[in-house]
Amino acid sequence: MTIAVPTTSTEPTPEDLDGYRRAQRFAYQCAEAVAATLKPGVTERQAARSMRAWVNDHGVDTWFHLPFAWFGDRTALRGVGLPYKFFPSNRALAEGMPFILDCAPVTDGYTADIGFTGCLGENLVLARLQDDLAQHRALILERVNAGATQGQVYRAVDDLAAEQGYENRHQAYPFGVIAHQVGHAEPRAHNATAFGFGIGTTATLLRSAVVAAPARRSPLWNRGRFSGQPPVPGLWAVEPHLGHLGVGAKFEELLVITGDGAYWLDEDLPHVRRWRERGVA
Repeated sequence: MTIAVPTTSTEPTPEDLDGYRRAQRFAYQCAEAVAATLKPGVTERQAARSMRAWVNDHGVDTWFHLPFAWFGDRTALRGVGLPYKFFPSNRALAEGMPFILDCAPVTDGYTADIGFTGCLGENLVLARLQDDLAQHRALILERVNAGATQGQVYRAVDDLAAEQGYENRHQAYPFGVIAHQVGHAEPRAHNATAFGFGIGTTATLLRSAVVAAPARRSPLWNRGRFSGQPPVPGLWAVEPHLGHLGVGAKFEELLVITGDGAYWLDEDLPHVRRWRERGVA
């Protein structure tokens, strides 16, 4: 499978938006279903395998990247200094321990990339982090609609995290990204993966980065020198990730950017429902 990751203006059609919305809800359904089965002693690798099995059982076997699972202080990316350490480990879940489930299946050619934060029992630090992520969701949308560059949005998130007393943990991701552009997938005879990522999707992403470089653009959104322009129209998987006292929390969802402005693709996702239920502005 290959994925077109545009680096110029490519506004999605209403049909495309419906497809991406279905794909995103499917991915979150997977994470919620697996989260409901977690219990003490389950390892990150077992949780990741369960997500992969759930997706396969529902008729999907193609991926932007294979599932990730992080438990305990690994939710804050502690000790994750090298890329291979992002992959699921034998860390076992325990009562009161936070977890993050992240998966990116491709459904009917539409790519979704989601992050689901939860806890086995209660964790007051995690609950506060989850509540305060709502401000980041609002801030990102406000700054994009104000015409800010990718780098300016990134730094605004940094500033807000610091005001809240938190650490920016998405800076620990490869290339320090807070978001990446996604596109429609065209089917191939097989979907090979390497190092947890679809070979075709990764190659296309890299080609798009090379093509965009002369225009000082990139399908990877960080605070680097190619993030000095506003994000181009299209769909972006955005994932602010906060850390505090060895606990991490994130959401990841699709932001739609058009020539007229930006909006979140779906207002009926688990973290949004949680904020609504808790009265978090």
